[in-house]
Amino acid sequence: MKLFHFALAGFLSLAAFAGSALSAAADDFLTIQLKDGPVVIQLMPDVAPKHVAQIEALAKKGAYDNVAFHRVIDGFMAQTGDVKYGNMAKGYDPQKAGTGSSDLPDIPAEFSKVPFTRGTVGMARAQDPNSANSQFFIMFADGDFLNGQYTVVGKVVSGMELVDKIKRGEGQNGEVSNPDRMVKVTVGKK
Repeated sequence: MKLFHFALAGFLSLAAFAGSALSAAADDFLTIQLKDGPVVIQLMPDVAPKHVAQIEALAKKGAYDNVAFHRVIDGFMAQTGDVKYGNMAKGYDPQKAGTGSSDLPDIPAEFSKVPFTRGTVGMARAQDPNSANSQFFIMFADGDFLNGQYTVVGKVVSGMELVDKIKRGEGQNGEVSNPDRMVKVTVGKK
């Protein structure tokens, strides 16, 4: 009988642990609906917990819906996430897109040893390493010069071929006229 209680207690503990692990993991995916289909990003809360929490909070509020890819440089990256000036459904300002943030506070840098490779998602920031807020970028190619300089928040796990179709910008800064957008952004299961 003791063996039964011990086994039952062990099973219940394991089930509770697995349930909490699964529910925690359920929020670790960000799905960006593009015009051509969904891009799924596995977020890395173990690498950048504050940044991931901010992205999830903004996505859950719908703040990223209809936000432009305002800076896209071929062979480098596609940047988006300006929830203040980049929303193409309300208040879009092509002259200011890329200069705004959210109403949430800026986040202290969470640099890591995770390298910037094709499909890596990193947080955009100003000169101050502690100025990341809502904007992020997806790498088209490896960018080891960013390692240890920007916070890695995730990695594209499906739909990279759709990221490759995002409209490219002009010039050295990659400003995009009539840019593509994140149609809808959700947090949850893959």
